[in-house]
Amino acid sequence: MTVYDVVVIGAGLGGLTAGAILAREGRKVLVIERGNSVGGAASSYKVGDLFVEGSLHVTGDPHHPRDPKHSALIRAGAGDAVQWIPAGALYEMRGGPLTQPFVLPDDFAGARDALTARFPDARSGIAQFLGEMERLAATVGDGGLEAVFALAPEFPDWSSTLADKLQALFGDNEAVKCAIAGNLSYFHDDPATLWWVPFAMMQGSFLLTGARFVQGGSQRLSSGLARAVRVGGGEVLLRRVVSGVEIGEAGHAHRITHTARDGSDPQTVEALTVVGNAAPGALAALMPDAQGERLTRSYAGRTPSLSLFALTLGLSTPPRAFGFTSYATQLLPDWMTTLASYAEGKALMAGEPTGRMPPLAIADYAAIDSGVPSPPYVLSVVGPDQTSNWSGLTQDDYRAKRSRWQQAIIDQLDRNYPGLAGAVTAASFNSAQSVQQYLNLPEGSVYGFAPLPPDNTGAPYRSPRTVLPGLYLASAYAGVGGYSGVVQSAALCADTILQDNPKR
Repeated sequence: MTVYDVVVIGAGLGGLTAGAILAREGRKVLVIERGNSVGGAASSYKVGDLFVEGSLHVTGDPHHPRDPKHSALIRAGAGDAVQWIPAGALYEMRGGPLTQPFVLPDDFAGARDALTARFPDARSGIAQFLGEMERLAATVGDGGLEAVFALAPEFPDWSSTLADKLQALFGDNEAVKCAIAGNLSYFHDDPATLWWVPFAMMQGSFLLTGARFVQGGSQRLSSGLARAVRVGGGEVLLRRVVSGVEIGEAGHAHRITHTARDGSDPQTVEALTVVGNAAPGALAALMPDAQGERLTRSYAGRTPSLSLFALTLGLSTPPRAFGFTSYATQLLPDWMTTLASYAEGKALMAGEPTGRMPPLAIADYAAIDSGVPSPPYVLSVVGPDQTSNWSGLTQDDYRAKRSRWQQAIIDQLDRNYPGLAGAVTAASFNSAQSVQQYLNLPEGSVYGFAPLPPDNTGAPYRSPRTVLPGLYLASAYAGVGGYSGVVQSAALCADTILQDNPKR
C-alpha cells in the first residue's frame, strides 16, 4: 500500500495551496479530486459558446506585500502563475437609498475622498471607519488572524455587528451605509448578524492592495497551483471519489479509499496526515460512525455562510452600450431603502418573481482586460439565495421556476439598462441548490461558516486543526471566506502540519 505524508481531499484553492506548500517542503503529497478539473468554486468553464466564471469578481492584489495571499502563493510556487488585472474601482453602487450612482475607488485615499465628497456630513464617521478598516487589513496582511485577534483590547466595540457599528457612526444615513458596505454578497447576507471585524479585514484588503481579476478566469489560478503541486513532486488525481476515510490512532497512519466515479476500481492509500478541502460534514460522512459523529459534534452550532445564485449572460453587444460604466456594479432594488433590508433578499426566490427582486452584484468582464473570450460579451450576475428556496420541487418544476427567475432578473437589468434584454444570446443560471450539489457544500454555504460575532472576545475564530488528530482543514471552514481568506488559511494549515509533524 502506497504511503504518503499528506493526502488532500479536494482540489479547490485551499487544498491546492496547502498541497503545493507541503510538496515544496519535501512532503510526499497526493491530492484527490472528484471533478474533471481542479478548482472547485475557483473554476471557469464553457456552456456552449458562453464563458462561465465560477465565482471570481474581484480579489486583492497578491503582489502587494500586505495582501493575505501574497506570501502563501509565493511559498506555493504560484506567485507569478497568472496575470492579475486591475478592476479600476472596487464597485459602482446604484439604486436603493442612493439617488445617484456612487463609485468607490479601490484605495483608501481615493475611497476617503469620494465618500467625503458625496457625504460631507458623515466626514468624521467615514474617517474613523476607514481608519479602523485600514488598521485591521494591514494587520491581517502582516501577521494573519492571530495578529488581528491581539488587537481586540483596543476596540471597545470588538464584538459588534456591522449594523451596530455603522449605526453608531452614521445613524440613519442609509445612503452612506450602502456606499460603504452595499457589496454584502462578497461576505454575508445580513448586516445585523455580520461581525464587523472580518468585514473590515476583507473590505479593507481590497482598499489596501487594489481590486484585481485573474486574467482568463480563476481556473488559471487553480491550474497554476495544481502545476505547482506536481513540480514539487506531488500528485493530483482527477475523477477519483474519496469513499472512505479512517483516521488512525495517534502515531499510526490514516487510510483513505478512493474509487472511479462509477464506484469501480477501489484503491486505498495510507497517509500520515489528511487535509480536508471540504466541509466538515462532508468529511464526517466518509468516516466510521464514531469518528464522523465526533467531528460533527465539534462544529455543532456553527452557522453556515450565505449561499448565492449566479446568472451568467452572454450578450451580442458590449454591456457599456447599455449604460454599464464600471467593471463591478452593485445594483440595489428600489424596495431596499436600508442596508438592513439586504437580509430579506435571500428568501425572495422561495416565491415567484412577481414582486421584489434581490440585490445584484454584477461583473462586466468586457470592461477590463479580463481575458474572457467574446463575443458573446459576458456579464456575471450574483445575488443572495438559499437552498430552501428550491426544496420540494420536482426536476421539471425546479427547471421551470429557475427559468422564470432567470427571465425576471434579465427584465430587472433591462429596466436599469434599457435594451440589454434584447442582446442576450446565451445564459447559464446556477441556484443555491446547484451550488450545494456541485461543490458538496451544506446549504450551499459558499464562504464556509458565517462570519458571526465571537462568543468570547479574543477567542480563536477558526483553526485548521480538528478534534481528530491527523485531520486538518484547508478551506473557508478553517478561516475567513473568499479567495484571500481561503489561500491564507491554507498556508496556515500547511504551517500547522509542518509544526505538528517535523520531517524526520
